[in-house]
Amino acid sequence: MSIGKVIRKYRKEKNMTQEEMAVRLGVTAPAVNKWENENSLPDIMLLAPIARLLGISLDTLLSFREELTQEEINGIIYELDEKWKTMPYEVCFQWAKEKLERYPNCEGLMLSVAVVLEAQIMVQKISDTERYEDYIVSLYERTLQSGDEALRIRAADALFAFYMRKEQYEKAESYLEFFSLQNPDKKIKQARIYGETGRKQEAYKEYEELLFETYGRISISLQSMYSLAVRDNDMERAHRLVEKQQEMAACFEMGRYHEVSGGLELATMEKNADTVIRIMQDMLNALSQIYGFRDSFLYGHMRFKEPRAEFVAGIRENLLQCFRDEETFGFLKGDERWEALCHER
Repeated sequence: MSIGKVIRKYRKEKNMTQEEMAVRLGVTAPAVNKWENENSLPDIMLLAPIARLLGISLDTLLSFREELTQEEINGIIYELDEKWKTMPYEVCFQWAKEKLERYPNCEGLMLSVAVVLEAQIMVQKISDTERYEDYIVSLYERTLQSGDEALRIRAADALFAFYMRKEQYEKAESYLEFFSLQNPDKKIKQARIYGETGRKQEAYKEYEELLFETYGRISISLQSMYSLAVRDNDMERAHRLVEKQQEMAACFEMGRYHEVSGGLELATMEKNADTVIRIMQDMLNALSQIYGFRDSFLYGHMRFKEPRAEFVAGIRENLLQCFRDEETFGFLKGDERWEALCHER
């Protein structure tokens, strides 16, 4: 808000006319009118008396604020977007700079303006970009110092993309330090750099590790959703989620064991003897494929430990011990198939 608009706003709140204000400040009414219509600015020596007369601080009079609300930021960006429709890039660029000079510490506005300015360079295919880009990069760099992690990551992401377009891959890679190890984007970006710089084996390995980790996250999510469905007694949803787990295990080529094992708990809850026996048998038969992902081309550049025979044998024994549990599977008593499984070694 301009000084003139601030003066008008608080003068009216005090039910004071322009003439009354002029008299109390020792100026003319037309002078006050010019301030409010933004045709002139008050003399610097009058700023403190104006603030006292209106009952506001100098910061308020000068509209100095560290931060803007998100709604206010959106309003400025909308106004900037409207200007692109009728004004050349240079005019819009200068307007945006002036806005940032009024709110020099508003990091959210800084980042939003930088993104819009950079996007318009590409959309309008501006040829003389160097001085514009230097300023835009400086805005991103300043945002990297923000105390807000989300803003830092967005700025680092923008700088990474900027230098990737410039094919300055070493510079782009330097911004990966702003992404946590748990952020999948870090691996994706690192893989892109490997791919663009001829390190294809490293790129494949990064993508494969990301794929493998993604399977784990999705599997946990589906299992958690399944548990919620069971608690809600929504068995139709539970069945569909089990199916999705099986489909996902097949899609990610995790091995036959992972495809068949997911439905055992649900079939047991429903005391579906035929399905329970079938899944038990499938799990035992597929134990050799419990590490089936090791043979998948999807993970061909990853290195996995060779499973020891005694380890797989131990899993088999644990499974059989679990299948013999009468508290869980007592409803199968008398079923010859279950009795045979219980006596397997």
